[in-house]
Amino acid sequence: MPPRELPIYELENAVVGSLRAQGRLIVQAPTGSGKSTQIPQMLFNHGLLAERGEVVVLQPRRLAARMLAKRVAEEVGTRIGDVVGYQIRLESRVSEKTRIRFVTEGILLRQMSFDATLRGVSAIVFDEFHERHLYGDISLARAVQIQQTTRPDLKIVVMSATLDAGALKSYLAPCEVLVSQGRSFPVRVEYLTKTANFEQEPVWDVAARECARVAGQTSSGDFLVFMPGAYEISRTVQAIQGDRALRDFICFPLHGELPPEQQDRAVARYEARKIIVSTNVAETSLTIDGVTVVIDCGLARVARFDPNRGINTLLIEKISVASADQRAGRAGRTAPGVCVRLWTEREHGGRALQELPEVKRLDLSEVVLTLKASGIDDVGAFPWLEKPDAKGLERAEMLLADLGAVSAVSKERDEGTPPTPGRITEVGRRMLRFPVHPRYARMLIEADARGCVRPVALMAALTQGRSFLMRGVPKDVEDAREDTLGEEHESDFFLLMRVWRFADKASYSMDACRRLGIHAQGSRAVGPLFEQFLEIAEKEGLDVSEQRVDGVAVRKCVLAGFSDQLAKRLDAGTLRCELVHKRKGTLARESAIQKATLLVAAEVSEIGGRGGEVNTLLNLVTAIEEPWLKELFPDDYVNATTVSYDESAKRVVARRERRFRDLVIEAKASADEVPLDAAAALLTQQVLAGNLKLEAWDETVEQWIVRVNRLAEWFPELEVNSLTEADRATLVEQICYGELGYKDIRDKPVMPTLRDWLTAEQLAVIDDYLPERLTMANGRKSRISYAKEGPPVLSARIQELYGVEGKFTLGNGRVPVKIEVLAPNQRPIQVTDDLTNFWREQYPKVKAELSRRYPRHEWR
Repeated sequence: MPPRELPIYELENAVVGSLRAQGRLIVQAPTGSGKSTQIPQMLFNHGLLAERGEVVVLQPRRLAARMLAKRVAEEVGTRIGDVVGYQIRLESRVSEKTRIRFVTEGILLRQMSFDATLRGVSAIVFDEFHERHLYGDISLARAVQIQQTTRPDLKIVVMSATLDAGALKSYLAPCEVLVSQGRSFPVRVEYLTKTANFEQEPVWDVAARECARVAGQTSSGDFLVFMPGAYEISRTVQAIQGDRALRDFICFPLHGELPPEQQDRAVARYEARKIIVSTNVAETSLTIDGVTVVIDCGLARVARFDPNRGINTLLIEKISVASADQRAGRAGRTAPGVCVRLWTEREHGGRALQELPEVKRLDLSEVVLTLKASGIDDVGAFPWLEKPDAKGLERAEMLLADLGAVSAVSKERDEGTPPTPGRITEVGRRMLRFPVHPRYARMLIEADARGCVRPVALMAALTQGRSFLMRGVPKDVEDAREDTLGEEHESDFFLLMRVWRFADKASYSMDACRRLGIHAQGSRAVGPLFEQFLEIAEKEGLDVSEQRVDGVAVRKCVLAGFSDQLAKRLDAGTLRCELVHKRKGTLARESAIQKATLLVAAEVSEIGGRGGEVNTLLNLVTAIEEPWLKELFPDDYVNATTVSYDESAKRVVARRERRFRDLVIEAKASADEVPLDAAAALLTQQVLAGNLKLEAWDETVEQWIVRVNRLAEWFPELEVNSLTEADRATLVEQICYGELGYKDIRDKPVMPTLRDWLTAEQLAVIDDYLPERLTMANGRKSRISYAKEGPPVLSARIQELYGVEGKFTLGNGRVPVKIEVLAPNQRPIQVTDDLTNFWREQYPKVKAELSRRYPRHEWR
């Protein structure tokens, strides 16, 4: 179809007019409408770009960025890298003439971190925004910030095939939403009649079988088969090519790891019918003409934070309903089509409706580092399109501080003042040059300094997928492993490296791998990742040549990347460990590193136990030496004398400690004198927590404190200071001062310290104003109790009140007193403030009953 006939041109005038008026625009148009290729050209052709300014088009995937650039270059009539170019990780085809530049999302965000004004960029187009990639979200927020501050001329276009534009429109306001309906044909969706078991019948065989079935029912149109990754695509191509029913088709793989010429071959036109086996790059990013049949395996590699390894991973998961609908729609672009889903209709109802945005499921450390490089220190205040979980941000900041990429967050601040955010360091800026997780950026930098880039690149590759070394294998497999691979005492990584080299040398033979309990498919995926890490390292000028491996140097690199997961064995008899950041864990029995005292765990798994208990297992372990801590992290390794409370001895003691951050590596009792103020503070904490009891702090003391507070309340002219909870702590600390243990404070007098709270004048009048006992008219003395609220209460047995009339007051008549009349058993029978009224009104009623119950007592 000629470009001018594409549906998107219905919006051409509206697109140009809206951008001239407001500078922001949302375009909603289905896949195949031409938005990805034509809207950048509209901006270019209508003079919306400044002189020598360019439009940058963000694509979620490298393959789409390259192929769209190629398509637009052909339409413009220029060579790729001239007027139209692309820039992706490890590859750049741009020049000074480039006016339309297709890039992956991370490229633009990095450009923003180094040039906050985006010089030379006139417009930014965010394509396929509905996929809600983390870097796309952040790049849009930064673009809006830049437009609002230094670049009001910057044009912003957000495009999507399926997008709920409501929240986005509010975020970008003022902003217009333009909708193109596109053109599509009906697609018939078919499901499997029973659940497929891909363990018994591999997914590629099921897909090939369905291709053959549908091919027998159709006579025209091409096929598009969706698979999650390169390996599954390769096996599917083999299965299709080996099926006699499909011999008239030509079959091509399509994924980001292929050379460009093979990618181009997959989307080219042919006389023969073709079958393209693709990742989800063909779901929305690319339009492939002539497809009328889609075979959807329902799987994709999904980026998700793995808390066990502390990194983002790409693991195979089931796609959402929205993604399945997108895939089905590819069969109806040019004619009516059919989509076969390799799952049942019932299973379809149990799938998630949409994917969770990446900001909700990915580790944020790399993005936080990029934002800090842009001068945004307080990432919590950043205008997120969808704000991430506060714990996720805190975890990212803590990890970056542990890696030395940002300065530690200041915790010393006035109450109510937020902590000072960490700022990016020079190490952090260097780490940002590596398009990998910060852990591995830090490890590669360390590896370059120690001449071991290749093994560290391999270690990084080994951790990206699930472990391919099977656990719980039979004894004969364990013996075969030990005979073939040898013992290991330094790092589980080293064992895995030998395992992978064995599998690679055996060409991933199922039989050879099975003999040692190796998952052949998992180990096969390591090789391409290893090459990618080597390419990244080489591009940044690191020495990737083969060198003699120094095991100590490599282990130091592991420490550099995982210092936040340093652990110390508590004792040789158990597997229990303490980790930095006040965590506890257990060394996994599967780990080969069973004798090390200090270790780093690259995998920390939390496994739920009985009653909600969580067991933390440490795996993928590397033994380290204590001097390395001081060598790599001199500011975090300290020798100090600490003062602490020994619960068993119930005594404050001094200890000499060696610590790495908050992990105590070794502590010994010290002969140093314990500072008395520190000892008093620690003993006070134990007293206030109820762990230690001051025997002399009894009810009499509590009554005295209440009397002091009521004296301050009722007689303000005396200028008595009330005793608050904080003051109680101060008084306890004064009592504890000068002592070191519980036996010293247990029976220590309390009242002398409390009486010092009052001046001599105040002390002289407290017993006059608020006495503990009151002498009544009959000469008897009765106890008065004081409460935090309400009047004082005089309690007396009824016989003790004979001959007493009227009302009672304290403090020269200022404070009225309640009288609590007690029966002979000391239980109250009446509360009154006027005994005259009691004798006249109440006493006759209670006398008859009480005299019967207590006949031996005097009753008047």
